[in-house]
Amino acid sequence: MTGYLVRPAAARDVEAIVAYEIDIAVVSFGDDAVTDPALHRKRVTGALGKPGEIMLVAAAEGAPATPVGWAWVSARTNSLTGDRYGNFRSVATSDGPERGHVGELLMAAVLAAADEAGLRKLTGKVHAGNLGMRTLYRKYGFTATHLTMERTAEPAHGTGRAASRPADGGPGG
Repeated sequence: MTGYLVRPAAARDVEAIVAYEIDIAVVSFGDDAVTDPALHRKRVTGALGKPGEIMLVAAAEGAPATPVGWAWVSARTNSLTGDRYGNFRSVATSDGPERGHVGELLMAAVLAAADEAGLRKLTGKVHAGNLGMRTLYRKYGFTATHLTMERTAEPAHGTGRAASRPADGGPGG
């Protein structure tokens, strides 16, 4: 197994991070994904070095300038309780035989950084079909607490209104 190091993300990593952000968007949102590199570049560049942002990359020890993984957690405050928590924005790794190992290194480093920042609670959303990320979350003690249900209605013919379908999949009325 190759040795890896996890380090803070830097300006030199932005283009690699943008590629990860686009990959995450496609996995999470399919055809509705935002894949414009300029938009992702602006988000990432604006957050780099900002207080409350944990932004880490993993790289092979022999190629420390080339990220093979990326993680981003933002500090947040619950508007009702005032409690601080960390919100996972991104976790991604390059394809390859050591992908799981890199993901684990990133997760361990993020948890250590969150603990150092006083973020005792962490949350993260994951697409239902992303079994790799769901497994990684579970391995590090995350439990499912919410389920987002989504429905996209088909337009009714000629009315401009959405057609309705019963929950059992039977004929609409």
